[in-house]
Amino acid sequence: MNTSSTAGLAAVRAEIARACRDAGRDVASVTLVAVSKTFPAEAIEPVIAAGQRVFGENRVQEAKAKWPALMARHAGIELHLIGPLQSNKAKEAVALFTAIHSVDRPSLCEALGKEIAKQGRTPLLFAEINTGAEPQKAGVLPQDADAFLAAAREKYGLTISGLMCIPPLDEAPGPHFALTAKIAQRNGLKLLSMGMSADFGVAIALGATHVRVGSAIFGDGIRFVAGRERRTLRDSLSLGERVG
Repeated sequence: MNTSSTAGLAAVRAEIARACRDAGRDVASVTLVAVSKTFPAEAIEPVIAAGQRVFGENRVQEAKAKWPALMARHAGIELHLIGPLQSNKAKEAVALFTAIHSVDRPSLCEALGKEIAKQGRTPLLFAEINTGAEPQKAGVLPQDADAFLAAAREKYGLTISGLMCIPPLDEAPGPHFALTAKIAQRNGLKLLSMGMSADFGVAIALGATHVRVGSAIFGDGIRFVAGRERRTLRDSLSLGERVG
């Protein structure tokens, strides 16, 4: 068993419990999404063996390559898509994922609505809010969120259960989490996907129900990705990737 990743998992669980105590919340109200993107199956197995069942991936193709076999070996796995989703991948995403955290445009809403109806599967859906109005990031602008959520429901027949945000790297995350929570509250949404390795405690204090944690569990050294160059956490941060 990889003691590094299992120790990381234990430390993250302890920190989630502490943050929940400080916020007066039940620890069961927070779901840990272990971000396993770019890590191979052999790195994920020890974390599953330690009891973790909810995992996050950035790309449909990568998830398709490694998770069906893992899910066949381990019962109760929930797989969350936390990265951007192309409309032409909606069919595969609906078939594979338990939750999709990156609903952010009408064309994707339309594609998801069609696939959900066709497949009879109902993944949990989060709308992504671009709280920092960053041009390089996906997501609905805060001022457009109410109209987008209404259209997702009324025009495309989607049940949006929550919101997701990724604060700008160079800004304090608290105001961005608070803004996301405010938008969710006024739209009657109960779920908030907020917080990664560096700030999930702050996110829990501000109402996060799902925290996406990768490097604090799996480490932040070199990761090996089939067919792609090796990248470190520093490299990923410089590229604005969702490192968890």
